[in-house]
Amino acid sequence: MKQHLTTTLGLVLTLACLAGCQSSAGVHAKVETDPLLAPMVEKRDTLTATGYAVISVQGHRNPAQQRLLAIRASKLDAYRSLTEQVYGLRMDATATVADMMVQSDTFRIRVEGVIYGATLVSITPAGDDTYETTLTLDRSIVRDLRALYLGQLVAKSH
Repeated sequence: MKQHLTTTLGLVLTLACLAGCQSSAGVHAKVETDPLLAPMVEKRDTLTATGYAVISVQGHRNPAQQRLLAIRASKLDAYRSLTEQVYGLRMDATATVADMMVQSDTFRIRVEGVIYGATLVSITPAGDDTYETTLTLDRSIVRDLRALYLGQLVAKSH
């Protein structure tokens, strides 16, 4: 027996397809008022995301270049974390069961989206071998990004 799980993004995709032809403003209003989507709308004024990267594993021999690469990697990790918070994750999971015993269990997770307007709060060393980057994103930008995304989904479905 195989089981497939889909996260919140799957729900958003389904609801967006069911919404029919609407302008992105109509989709935005639906996100704000639909009780099924209400839990996905952030209650906080800003989203905060932190990303990390290890210096010593960066692919360069020069220590200064390793530090720069780690800073960049920690920033990208923070952006990935923001993207997860704005759009959710798409997760596919498969479990194979035979004779009432799990034979295999596989997970695949993907995050995809556009982030703009994030504010860089800090890039700091965290310990001897790690960098930490913190970003914030205003709630009004989150609403705009979600409305834009849902509008694109509706447009693609027609």
